[in-house]
Amino acid sequence: MGANQALALAVANVHVSFTNLAGFSALAQPYNLRFAYTPAVIVLPTITHHLIDAVLCATESSVIVQAKSGRHSYASFSSGGQNGAMVIDLESFQQITVGARDVAQIGGGVRLGDMALGIFNQSQRALPHGTCLGVGIGGHASYGGFGLDSRMWGITMDTIEGLDVVLANGSFIHATSTAYPDIYYALRGAADSFGIITTFYLQTLAAPASVVNWQYSIPGRFVSAATATAVFTHIQAFARNASVLHRKLGLGVYLDGSGFSVSGTYIGNLTTFNTEVAPELLRGLPTPSSSSIRSVDWIESLTLLASSQPLQHATSRTSYTLHDDFFAKSIGVLSSAPLIAATLTSYFTYIIQNGVNAPDPWFSIRNLYGGPDSQIIVPSPSSAYSDCSALWMLQHYGYTGNTGSPYLPASLTFVNGLNAAITNVMSSTTFVGYLNYVDPSLTTAQAHTLYYGSTTYAKLLSTKHVVDPGKVFSNPQFIGN
Repeated sequence: MGANQALALAVANVHVSFTNLAGFSALAQPYNLRFAYTPAVIVLPTITHHLIDAVLCATESSVIVQAKSGRHSYASFSSGGQNGAMVIDLESFQQITVGARDVAQIGGGVRLGDMALGIFNQSQRALPHGTCLGVGIGGHASYGGFGLDSRMWGITMDTIEGLDVVLANGSFIHATSTAYPDIYYALRGAADSFGIITTFYLQTLAAPASVVNWQYSIPGRFVSAATATAVFTHIQAFARNASVLHRKLGLGVYLDGSGFSVSGTYIGNLTTFNTEVAPELLRGLPTPSSSSIRSVDWIESLTLLASSQPLQHATSRTSYTLHDDFFAKSIGVLSSAPLIAATLTSYFTYIIQNGVNAPDPWFSIRNLYGGPDSQIIVPSPSSAYSDCSALWMLQHYGYTGNTGSPYLPASLTFVNGLNAAITNVMSSTTFVGYLNYVDPSLTTAQAHTLYYGSTTYAKLLSTKHVVDPGKVFSNPQFIGN
């Protein structure tokens, strides 16, 4: 970034940090330590006009721009995904206000836990969202926003009524389904390629009085591929059984080298769960080696799902110390093509042969998206989100933690093998991917196909040519790359 542009930002009273200044490294540190890039400059705006000045300076300097909300990008795309970007950190945009019609105005730098607590304390209201409460609203909502309550309420993106956004030309607009509809469509699924969202307008829902948080550990999970396949086949049959499954149930299957469990939430009373839901799930499974079933209030449910992480977080980025060193991949299994026995056998055989002694720790989560009565039903005509037809969303995740240990090449091979054990068997089947689990190992063409599909991508590309012809908002997988 040139000296003239730096001076212009200083004259405009925009707070910036450069590589030679104290505190820059702490501000630049990513969540995923595997992808530590060095920005040309980190901008810390406190008002919208600061953000506009920064974007215009970047445009003049031919520097790419990316916004940072909670800094949880799996590939550090919020740092540009490469060296030399302008990073605009939205840490000062912390508004949480529930207003008319119970629509919440949420600043672009707010983390999910703070959002949930603020909304509940103001209005006893809630939103569907994920369970990692340190994640920022920016990427989470604009790329989907799945949580265990999404079968009941949809994804976070479904609650968006409007967006305040700064565009590449410095204009500041309020986008809705009727005002700037093409930009509104693009921001809901591909925001990092089109602008910086400063405020989300989200339609809240009444928080439930009680939620059942439940979990069953399954013994003998990896005795044989046949045993593990039988367990998951029953769980999948349960998840597709309209006579017992309805939107109140959120369900996920977790496994790693030492465990296999099924858990979730039930938005309702404990008696109904114990008498109507649990018996149907358990009747085809081995007797659980342990279980936990608790009826709690909304806020305690969120805290339990977050492994007792606090809902409230320090605003300052340098005070947020949660980091990891990892590689992750996702697979969205469509409702029209559920996992078959041959696929599951291939998958569990691979885990039995390679997973117990994997090079690094790992886990796999498969969350139930679809199934009978799911409110994640059809793609919205006002969004570029393409995963609504998924039955399962799988995440394969290998990590070293925040230990300083290098992530081994063999771990990359292992995680890729988890995906391949499924996709190779169902080679003629279409799969999707989840952008909040963005995979940096994909080529741009692979990413665009997996995350959007050809029709959606073509529409996004057309809008990109209009609103950001200079490709100001860029990263390795941006629309138009």
